[in-house]
Amino acid sequence: MKKTLVILLLLIPALGYILLRGFGQNHYALRRYIPVIDSTTGEPLKGKQINDFGQEVVDTLFRTVPGFRLTNQDGAITDSSVIKGKVHVASFFFTRCGTICPKISSQLTRVQDVFRDKPDIVFLSYSVDPVNDQPAQLKEYAKRYNAIPGKWYFLTGDKAQIYTLAQRGYFLPVVDHGVSYDKPDETFIHSEKLVLVDKRGQIRGFYDGTDKEDVDRLILETRVLLDIYNKQ
Repeated sequence: MKKTLVILLLLIPALGYILLRGFGQNHYALRRYIPVIDSTTGEPLKGKQINDFGQEVVDTLFRTVPGFRLTNQDGAITDSSVIKGKVHVASFFFTRCGTICPKISSQLTRVQDVFRDKPDIVFLSYSVDPVNDQPAQLKEYAKRYNAIPGKWYFLTGDKAQIYTLAQRGYFLPVVDHGVSYDKPDETFIHSEKLVLVDKRGQIRGFYDGTDKEDVDRLILETRVLLDIYNKQ
């Protein structure tokens, strides 16, 4: 009962947006995360910017996901141009993971299916074990979860870049405790969170990728975000 109440409270803003769509001009926006902090005052910085509805406002400035250049499951270079002007959902995994990663990937398959016909959303899954996760391993993993080419990218490459992206780009914990071939799940600490990022590279939501109800919230809030862009 308590868990259901929490989910309902989280869904209220998105549901409210949907209900308001038919009643005049809508000015609802999803929350943004990770404000830019003024190092001298410790307070969030403010500045002029364009909001979700094309209006120039003075509001809190938020961090954006930095650019990247990595290798995808087809052995080709994938860089941040694939998310330019698009919404994306990010996750961190590794192919040898036998605990939370299969749950997360299965839920992402479900999300991908919901938005398969929406060209302005893509999915990025970054490997936290890039030494072992080469394109061949990623390709097999992508097939296992029915990843659509050009829609869902599995990425490997420079480990330092991936870990920096996780920690300072998506603000998720990633730690390498050292190689353990017997128990690979105990080698890497990484988040089960899925991250929703808007077309400007700003984070709009964190979701538990192992929890179906929370992934349902991701689906709903992604619909809301895409609808906001469609109404601009």
